[in-house]
Amino acid sequence: MINIRITIVSIFLFTIFTIGLFINPCIYAKDLNPGIVLADDHGNILYAQNREKLFVPASILKILTSLAAINILGEDYRFPTDYFFDKHSKNLYIKGFGDPLFISEVIDQFCREIILKTKATQIHNIILDQTYFFELIKVPGKGISLNPYDAPVGALSANFNTIMFKWSLNKKGFVSAEAQTPLLDFFHSSIKKAGVKKGRIILTKQQSLFYPGLLIEYFFKQNNINITGSVLQGKFEVSKGEKYSFLSQFEIKEVVQRLLEYSSNYIANQLLLTIGAKKYGAPATIEKGIKAIKDFSKQNLKLDGITIVEGSGLSRLNQVSADEMLKILIEFMPFHSLLKNHGNDFFKTGTLHGVRTRAGYISGKDQRLYPYVIMVNQKNKGYESIRKDLNYRVSQVVQQSIGQ
Repeated sequence: MINIRITIVSIFLFTIFTIGLFINPCIYAKDLNPGIVLADDHGNILYAQNREKLFVPASILKILTSLAAINILGEDYRFPTDYFFDKHSKNLYIKGFGDPLFISEVIDQFCREIILKTKATQIHNIILDQTYFFELIKVPGKGISLNPYDAPVGALSANFNTIMFKWSLNKKGFVSAEAQTPLLDFFHSSIKKAGVKKGRIILTKQQSLFYPGLLIEYFFKQNNINITGSVLQGKFEVSKGEKYSFLSQFEIKEVVQRLLEYSSNYIANQLLLTIGAKKYGAPATIEKGIKAIKDFSKQNLKLDGITIVEGSGLSRLNQVSADEMLKILIEFMPFHSLLKNHGNDFFKTGTLHGVRTRAGYISGKDQRLYPYVIMVNQKNKGYESIRKDLNYRVSQVVQQSIGQ
């Protein structure tokens, strides 16, 4: 009798366990009220939950910023940096237009082009024009910290307004952690204040204004150009025939790829400001950038309910529904390869305290893309089970279509 009872209990427990394996994981997620949508490559809904409810998108908002930048600036757009050499005063004027990838390797090329085009052998002052961006820009959600997402934006910036450093035992001092970038004396005191032997400092707004000019001065000296003056802030307006434009080696899609790969808030808001100035004129402001994205969203994506206050997803005031994100993904589909990918999943994630989001495309064995959105505005609960369920649903859809 005891053996029979044990057998019955064992069968019951095994049955419960087996059923549990096949319960739709989204059932567990319903208490979380997540926003979920899965569709085919024509936008036909395969599964949805709370698709019209507004959520904090976090960094998946960068997909919209990227899409707007590609469309407004054009796929072949390259950021320009203007320069003018006054042969009488021997002053060099440089004007930035928001290039987010004005990095050391590019600055070295920039200096070589200036030498080649102007034939300058001596330069007095290097005068930087930052007026393409409004002087007092405050990005909603950005704080004051050593995190790279808090780096200041600017019309003329260098190396993402950050400096990588490490302690050298041989030199008994701090050196650059990047072979292509010098560690300039101007920043040693800030590095010492950081109190660590290795890491990164985020430049203050004031430091960020002068950093590109100091790097330009360094690379000129490396090319035997005599600098007799200083790096200054100023403004220049000359006729078209008197100035040159250096074009970035990176097309806008390459900029977007880096934005999405590193989830760079700095690049996202540089793009936001640039498209705002492109549409509504300089100086660039957050407000103009937001208007440009909202107008694009309404005219091209038919989105009316979206709330955006900046371009990176850092602010909790941003509000988007899963259904609206799906419309964005449908339009972004030709550029899906710019996203990170793992196996058959092309995706962008978003994380804030208590917020977990993911948006992208599952590539089916039928060679079709299945866009999906997951938005959980609670502490990570149920997120993985939802993702696995969507993958399973795609495999079932593909299997049925192949079977037909």
